[in-house]
Amino acid sequence: MKQTAFQPGDRVVLPPYGIGVVRGTCLQPILGQSHAYYQVEFANTTSRAFVPVAAPDSAGMRAALTARDMPALLDSLKTSRLNLPRQWSARHRRVTEILVSGNPFELAILTCELRRWNVERGLPDLDRQAFRRAIKLLEQEVSGLQDQGAQDVQTLLLHVWNETPQSN
Repeated sequence: MKQTAFQPGDRVVLPPYGIGVVRGTCLQPILGQSHAYYQVEFANTTSRAFVPVAAPDSAGMRAALTARDMPALLDSLKTSRLNLPRQWSARHRRVTEILVSGNPFELAILTCELRRWNVERGLPDLDRQAFRRAIKLLEQEVSGLQDQGAQDVQTLLLHVWNETPQSN
């Protein structure tokens, strides 16, 4: 998933904006010097971001998942475990860190654990909101992929959101 040079047409993730496409590079003058920037556009909006070519990781930009990543992502969604704190404030901090990171594999692990909690006993409102946000971020990540693995991930995400807690 690590990539340092991006080409026009590459799908990228730029937190907190989400999935975008590199449209090219441009030079911008700053304090009398020209600096190269990636121009990133986001679907269904007029939003654009300019990310320094010299340090895209400093802005949090990374390559979006590809079809090759889908089997590992699907496995994480199905079988992962995360030891979340039982105390709400500590759990909220940890969940927020994961959501803000935008790392799809950490999001998948969080989704798997919150799904387990939801099925076992239901989720309190704030945990349910975090669950919904994690699912939404993962859906965005796989939305542009057309392979069977991406479809399997999308199907699972739809299923887990519609699951209801088991009654005892």
